[in-house]
Amino acid sequence: MKTFKDFTSYNKYIGLPKPLDNDIDIGYYDPPNMLLKSEPVMVDFYRISIKINFKSKAVPDAEPVTAVFFNSPDLVLTTGWDVEPTYTGMYLQLSKKIIEENRFLFKTYLDYGQHEALYLNEEEVREISSVFQLMLKYYESEKQHFGLLISYVNVLVSLVEVFYNRQFSTNPKQYNRIITDFQQSLIDYYNQPVKQIPNVQYFADKLGLTSNYLGDIVKHFTQKSAIENIHEFVIKKAKELLEENTKMNTAEVAYELGFEYPNYFSKFFKKQVNLTPREYRLQLASKKQIQ
Repeated sequence: MKTFKDFTSYNKYIGLPKPLDNDIDIGYYDPPNMLLKSEPVMVDFYRISIKINFKSKAVPDAEPVTAVFFNSPDLVLTTGWDVEPTYTGMYLQLSKKIIEENRFLFKTYLDYGQHEALYLNEEEVREISSVFQLMLKYYESEKQHFGLLISYVNVLVSLVEVFYNRQFSTNPKQYNRIITDFQQSLIDYYNQPVKQIPNVQYFADKLGLTSNYLGDIVKHFTQKSAIENIHEFVIKKAKELLEENTKMNTAEVAYELGFEYPNYFSKFFKKQVNLTPREYRLQLASKKQIQ
């Protein structure tokens, strides 16, 4: 497997022009003069590819697609590629350094991974192409316009956010299935002995998705983040244990739920419910006496 640490070596490998900058690179694809078939590779920087009428030979019967694709550092293109030379499009490459320095400008889409493409309609292609032309204009000008260039990159990523929300909304069946699988995985997790509180990455791995992609789908359809959904479920389980297993003390409930430290569980419960576990039990006992 080939690994590429910089734009220059990667561009040379696939047949793209030499970059003008070490932290940002922008250009148009020219498939007839590019490498159309490759072994697996890994790039140590971020890539956004807008490909129009793109068709892979790996799926000969599939229709060409027009989509935005993402590649993140350390993401291996496990199967390499073998594509038709008939597509057009644009690419934006960003170093890890420039992302970290301007993280507040960028969304989570850069970390979606290669499998979560954004499919574009004709109007969206026109909008992205317009922004891209402006980006290229200031990319090819003097370095003094670098701040403006980064602003246009932010506009491009913001458009992607709008278009992803459209994609989530126009195909709810596909994404509702992901929500259902996420919720079932959460139930399954607590149907077995646990040693720790699960995180979003755990469920993303179970579903074969990146954590950012899963998080954005969960947020779109439930109006709450994935971690908020996890915490709500943990609180639900905690209430059940506190109510139905009165012989268990707070520490035992904490360990049952996967908390390493009972004190942390008490603080977590207090923050979510506005009562400590002990106060919650006392409240339950008081209500039963009234009844």
